Amino acid sequence: MTATAYSSSDVFDTWAQVYDEQPNPLLMLEQRFLSQILPDVSGLDVLDAGCGTGRWLQLLASRGPASLTGVDSSHKMLHRAATKLGAACSLRLGSCVALPIPTAAMDLVVSSFVLSYLESLQNFARELHRVTRPGATVFLTDMHPETAALCDWKRSFTHEDSTETVPAHRYSLQEITDIFQAYGFELLTNIQPDFDSEEKKVFEDNGRPELYEACAKLPAIYILQLQKKVLPQKAPSENFGTLRLIAGRCTFGPCAATGALIEIERGQISFVSHKMPRRTGMSSSSSETIDLSNYLLLPGLINAHDHLEFSLFPNLGTGPYLNSIEWAREIHRTYASVIACHRKVPKPTRLVWGAIRNLLCGVTTVCHHNPLSRELVAADFPVRVLSRFGWAHSITMDPNLLHNFDHTPPHLPFLLHAAEGLDAKSAQEIFDLDRLAVLDERTVLVHGLALNKKAVSLINQRRSALVVCPTSNQFLFSSAPSATLIKSLNAVVLGSDSPLTSAGDLLDEISFARREIGLDDQSLFEMVTTRSASVLRLRNGEGRLRPGSVADVIAVRDKGLTPAQTVSQLTFDQIELVILGGRIQLASDALYACLAKPLQAGLCPLLIEGHKRWLRAPIDELLSSARKTLGNDIRVGGKRVERVSAA
Repeated sequence: MTATAYSSSDVFDTWAQVYDEQPNPLLMLEQRFLSQILPDVSGLDVLDAGCGTGRWLQLLASRGPASLTGVDSSHKMLHRAATKLGAACSLRLGSCVALPIPTAAMDLVVSSFVLSYLESLQNFARELHRVTRPGATVFLTDMHPETAALCDWKRSFTHEDSTETVPAHRYSLQEITDIFQAYGFELLTNIQPDFDSEEKKVFEDNGRPELYEACAKLPAIYILQLQKKVLPQKAPSENFGTLRLIAGRCTFGPCAATGALIEIERGQISFVSHKMPRRTGMSSSSSETIDLSNYLLLPGLINAHDHLEFSLFPNLGTGPYLNSIEWAREIHRTYASVIACHRKVPKPTRLVWGAIRNLLCGVTTVCHHNPLSRELVAADFPVRVLSRFGWAHSITMDPNLLHNFDHTPPHLPFLLHAAEGLDAKSAQEIFDLDRLAVLDERTVLVHGLALNKKAVSLINQRRSALVVCPTSNQFLFSSAPSATLIKSLNAVVLGSDSPLTSAGDLLDEISFARREIGLDDQSLFEMVTTRSASVLRLRNGEGRLRPGSVADVIAVRDKGLTPAQTVSQLTFDQIELVILGGRIQLASDALYACLAKPLQAGLCPLLIEGHKRWLRAPIDELLSSARKTLGNDIRVGGKRVERVSAA
């Protein structure tokens, strides 16, 4: 990828002929990370400065920007880009230090593997300041200068049996960030990933494993995210604290993780850095640091379906049943005394135990499929409960279905149970919903076990989504959604349902879906992070760890697996830290001992199946309230919980 370059554009014209065909581990590594870090570009004016053959333009075009422009100094690079993009992008011949772009026209700029070819970083920074609007985001990537010098990396390519060398500068990262900060850009992200197994295979396939070994564990590229300052602002009168997490590895996607430091301010991730940043204007007395060097940081998980008030209940039922109505009738007839006993536990107590059930398995956001009571939106509730959505129980059990749907704003999701069973009546529900005009892009169906090919096609056509709760289906019907069904739908996410029918918690659903259904690790990761956030229309960066996102973070011991592999194999005892909106909600005994006193405040101990956890909840009150009715054997999602000494 090129721009006004250190050498003539002729070399880039030559390179264009083979650029897309020759495997490049640096570009593979960049693709793996940057594709996960890029924000939502829908409705934004986007520029790729030094676009080359349009590698990033293709991805950006698929994400719905208001406008997309690519600039490059090579005619032939642009010609290759045009064959891929057609009318999806405006391509312009020009220089990165004299961009053919109007002033204040862009909201986001990507410049991939460009800086090393520029003779003047100052001129590029000045141009980006000119063409971007206040608050605009800029992403810069390139070969890591220190590793390039240490390993004597050259910029070269092969063409017609000859090796062409591309002259390049090696600007230090400090030099780059200093220059861009001088032109009004604030550094938000500085990560420096090293090669992993995917890139290693490229070296081996090309007969150069020694090149991989020479740079193993060294940063291969850098990715910088900068933001153009809006206006100089006065320092806040109140000194807000900062929480720093020094991670062994931080997750940037299902297959992307690297060592990083995360800074959290006012409940949001404010900065992500490869090393301890130099930050001005922050008092050391107002910041705390947690050393998580041996941990992998993951985004807080999203549970797309639960009924929080049933967390203390056992499984009820003696199926298999044909549909959920059969089950509901039987439990109210056969287990009436059990139900009455559990309902004597005050509902606020049961709701908090439902939150704890989720917190213990790393869930920070829950879609509670029941009326929203004031306890659920209180500032001290242990998890975040979705409040902006419409819902009905089901087409057969909710007479207010049409009223609720019609009064749900068009930008919010609408949830209801559907096709929960195996019989023809369950299968017909999807078509009945469509006849009632309740099936559209905001509709989120729960369960869908009875879906057939025709129903799947209709759901995809209407752009609706599905939440699957496989262990609940297995308990009730001795059947769970198949991998074929799940993969045939455009948008599927995962929920836990309640302990009335489920195996335990969201991690049990993940484990079952992997072991019994055969879903792959990456799909499972997305079903409880980014895809759930999209389906539920969450707008605060839930499901991701990047600047500007709400600071929902979980920490688990790093076993060297990818983030997706880690999540698909997680069990509740491996969750050692949960942060919700920048505040610690759960800590293992080992991590609790390492926390500063201010961070320990408000955390109470609880023993879960022999594992001690410190939770931000009134544990003694909750246990006493439940024991008054249920006795001493208190189980949350089937797991025994007990009081434990704080010592």
